[in-house]
Amino acid sequence: MNPSTSWRLTPLALAAALPLGVLAQTAAAPAPLQTIVITGNPLRSETLSAPVSVLAGDELVQRRSGSLGETLDGLPGVAATRFGPTASRPVIRGLDGERVRVMSNSNASLDASALSFDHAVPTDPLIATRIEVLRGPAALLYGGSAIGGVVNVLDNRVPQRRIAGFGGAAELRLGGAASERSAAALIEGGGASMAWHADLHLRDAGLQRAPSFAPVADGETLPVTQRVRNSDSRAQGGAVGASWFFGEGRIGLAFDRHRSEYGVVAEPDVSIDMHRNQVRLEGEWTPGTGWLSALRLHGQVADYEHREIEGSGEIGTTFKNRGGELRLEAAHRPLAGLKGVLGVQVERGRFSALGEEAFVPSTQTRREGVFVLEEFVAGPSTTSAGLRLERTQVDSRGDADPAEPKFGAAAGRRFSLASLSLAQRYALGHGWAVSGQASRNQRAPSAAELFANGVHAATGTFERGDPGLGAERGQALELALERQATDGRLRIAAWSARFARYIALRDTGEQVDEAGDIVPPDTPDSVPLYRFEPVRARLQGLEAEWRQRHAMAGWVLHSQWRYDLVRATDRDRGEPLPRIAPWRLGLSLGVERGGLTARIDVNHNGRQGRVPAVDSSTPASTLVDVSLSWRTRLGGSDALWFAKLGNLGNERAYNATTNENVRRLSPLPARALSAGLRVGF
Repeated sequence: MNPSTSWRLTPLALAAALPLGVLAQTAAAPAPLQTIVITGNPLRSETLSAPVSVLAGDELVQRRSGSLGETLDGLPGVAATRFGPTASRPVIRGLDGERVRVMSNSNASLDASALSFDHAVPTDPLIATRIEVLRGPAALLYGGSAIGGVVNVLDNRVPQRRIAGFGGAAELRLGGAASERSAAALIEGGGASMAWHADLHLRDAGLQRAPSFAPVADGETLPVTQRVRNSDSRAQGGAVGASWFFGEGRIGLAFDRHRSEYGVVAEPDVSIDMHRNQVRLEGEWTPGTGWLSALRLHGQVADYEHREIEGSGEIGTTFKNRGGELRLEAAHRPLAGLKGVLGVQVERGRFSALGEEAFVPSTQTRREGVFVLEEFVAGPSTTSAGLRLERTQVDSRGDADPAEPKFGAAAGRRFSLASLSLAQRYALGHGWAVSGQASRNQRAPSAAELFANGVHAATGTFERGDPGLGAERGQALELALERQATDGRLRIAAWSARFARYIALRDTGEQVDEAGDIVPPDTPDSVPLYRFEPVRARLQGLEAEWRQRHAMAGWVLHSQWRYDLVRATDRDRGEPLPRIAPWRLGLSLGVERGGLTARIDVNHNGRQGRVPAVDSSTPASTLVDVSLSWRTRLGGSDALWFAKLGNLGNERAYNATTNENVRRLSPLPARALSAGLRVGF
């Protein structure tokens, strides 16, 4: 075995050996752990075989940050892009962008965050009541853009069940490395036949502080500083919603608005003003008899726009995305031993980019898909199989002004896609089980991958698409060992994904001018040329997580180990794929008595030296956070006081999943104290 590989596996061996020994003991648990019900899975699965992480309750309150990606970063198999503290999107098992589907209550998030690293997700974690992360191809029923996984943010803006009387919650947070001031409040009420919801959230953050560093911009080393330039932000939003209940069902509507203004770290005088208005429709009917167990309806229309504003106040580029989605699921009771769900999904989107820096033409994307997922249980064995058939049409409108050719004439592509999965879980007894999953996946190229042709200012490159690209095709396999006990959970998994056609954005080694013409490398104002090209790729990795609870002399002890590793290779060039997180090992220890909880989190990120020739390595780092929370009564209401000291050692650290030119401008936050209060009534 390669020595470096052996050393990397050592933390996994430790992380596995310790929980195996502890879980084998018979310990009196303070309370059984709650069963995980995965609402992002159409079968509402409760088995541990699904590679899923769930954030809710106090744990979600403690992890909240200014972006969705940063909130989830550190979960098994989950990293985050980081284009400054605001624009951060989840990365699942080395896959990001168009391969990770971000949803709100099982509806797609219609935005432009997958197009560019500097585009934020228009979802604020402040309003989330629960976040689910489905890793790997188990999420394929949500379309080709879920080939890497799904992030489902739940917020109860369309009430899911009857509410008796009146209640609500409020949360206030202060401090952190960006001197954040944020607040959120919600109220809910109702009666026998109706429930309503309203919420509001506000966030204001200054320039992020970091341990002393020397930024590098355009190859020039700038003076040492402790502030990440142009990293301040403001956000606000709210929603109103209601559900009407009838017999065995419900139907509901919600309207929400989110607006965010934030700086672009890569460009010191550019800011983004982004907003999204959205209307959601949800319904469910659960008849008590018959073959149909549930009929679920999800629909939405959204109007998204963001403007990139120059230092002079002029609008450089305006991005718009307007569209909608309709999804219908029919779940049936066991028939000949089979329990499952059938569904249909339709999406429409009109995207436009107008301005001098637009590098993608105006496009229209249409998707229609049908899917089925069936499960068969025979004693200790559970078998499930899924199939999705999808048709995707991507049309480019071409040049807005024929006198200024850039994208060519109008063109269109149609793709017929098929994805399938097979999973097997076998219960071994005493809480132990083994499981395996295999899948074949296809994804249609995005509009940018097909038709991009221009300078992408955020990354300092010229991106060129290929209108002739075929569908992305890959196969995935996962094997897992797991145990669930009343006082702990353990899951160890190994997975592999092989792509016969992986659409990669590759550096050609050539320099071009603003028009895209090849020029000598030393030409002023030239930028590197990147092309979207199909390559053969392999991604493989390991994940391990263990959670344990002990009761001891009136105290409750909590412990958690986490380990993950991703290796991603461009098999055509024989070099690593870019922006892959290093191996990571985390340990959390907590003690609880009464309403008081103290916790320490230690997260080690290994050195990422396995990078393409055009990239540079990211040094290892160990970040330590300590936190304290106290649950009590405040004026007759439940209250949670919490405080956190992040990056206790004030260590300078960088994110390996961030583009190199931005990575050197935006280290992770410095040591900082944050505190807050959440009150429920």
